[in-house]
Amino acid sequence: MTKLVRQLNSQDADFSPALKKLLAFDAAEDEAIDLAAAKILADVKARGDQAVLEYTQKFDRLSKEQASSIKSLEITKTELFVALESLPKEQRAALEAAAARVKSYHERQKIESGCHSWDYADADGTRLGQKVTPLDRAGLYVPGGKAAYPSSVLMNAIPAKVAGVSEVIMVVPTPDGVRNPLVLAAAAVAGVDRAFTIGGAQAVGALAYGTETIPAVDKIVGPGNAYVAAAKRRVFGTVGIDMIAGPSEILVLCDGNTNPDWIAMDLFSQAEHDELAQSILLCPSQSFIDQVQASILKFLPEMPRQAVIKKSLQDRGAMILVKDMHEACEIANSIAAEHLEICADNPRQWAELIRHAGAIFMGPYTSESLGDYCAGPNHVLPTMRTSRFSSPLGVYDFIKRSSMIEVSETGAQKLGQIASTLAHGEGLQAHARAAELRLKK
Repeated sequence: MTKLVRQLNSQDADFSPALKKLLAFDAAEDEAIDLAAAKILADVKARGDQAVLEYTQKFDRLSKEQASSIKSLEITKTELFVALESLPKEQRAALEAAAARVKSYHERQKIESGCHSWDYADADGTRLGQKVTPLDRAGLYVPGGKAAYPSSVLMNAIPAKVAGVSEVIMVVPTPDGVRNPLVLAAAAVAGVDRAFTIGGAQAVGALAYGTETIPAVDKIVGPGNAYVAAAKRRVFGTVGIDMIAGPSEILVLCDGNTNPDWIAMDLFSQAEHDELAQSILLCPSQSFIDQVQASILKFLPEMPRQAVIKKSLQDRGAMILVKDMHEACEIANSIAAEHLEICADNPRQWAELIRHAGAIFMGPYTSESLGDYCAGPNHVLPTMRTSRFSSPLGVYDFIKRSSMIEVSETGAQKLGQIASTLAHGEGLQAHARAAELRLKK
């Protein structure tokens, strides 16, 4: 049988190096792109609105009349709601239903994830705690150009608003001046406060440094092209950023008891993003792997993005025959994928063994695509094995914590002695004296 996707066997002697080679992705910055982004950022920092206008005219192919001022590139709230009203009934209902689920999930996340202030008292009356406050202002970058992603608007803006962020500012490039009504409608539904039709490194610079018209934000979230990623790297420290995302990934663990057509299409769902996306299947059944290979060949000619899917699967895809589902989970932890599907009987049994994954989709009916749009949890996820140490975007990304310390007079007698001893040990006499002056003679 013809096999489009390479096959590996976990029992082969060369499996580990073969897997390492498969997962390898050169995420190194392109020097030319990084230098270009740096130049744009410096120009925006120095010249503000005028620099943003010039780059927008150049890169989005707008005339001076179309981009006469930054105010001319701002989309009013009225325009956002007009876009919402203009949607076909079914499309608007789907958008609002997805938004409601995303909001409900993140409201629950806020309650359950330590996003609230707290304190407690020592026996001597000293009070210790933590004050949690939202960011004042967040910037949301939404990709434009070849594709439009209203789902990204929901996933980035809604947790910010649930966290209590006072102002969410959206930037979205509009090549040739074409505005996508679904993106604008999503902004209306998600509660975006201000929106500008700018993109690229110049938009990142405007959000990071502020211009005469666009206020500086505290954090920038949302995906973009290589120039946007390079700019986000460079402004980190001046502002916070969510993450630097790599190509999309899906890893499917299947015991062989799911419809192979479903698995093939789930692999397609990530492969169609771009040629660098990665789709991998782990399964203990050779016959099932063969069935999935057959399903891929059957469905591929029907797919509008078949060229992208084919190259992605051939270059970075794999089907791995494993000894059993326990081994599949071990390999899954080493892969640490962005999206992990567990299509098996009793999927929670195997989910208990997973330590590293951006999102875990359990059971044969839980396609990854549902998570992209409307299940509720955030679809902004760590890629390139960064799920080993990072998490999906959430309410907690739009808050910060301040430690609260209120020492009583009694508490100062005990803590002062401790602090004095340690401060003298470090040679910091003023530290020691500050504590000692508060001790009772």
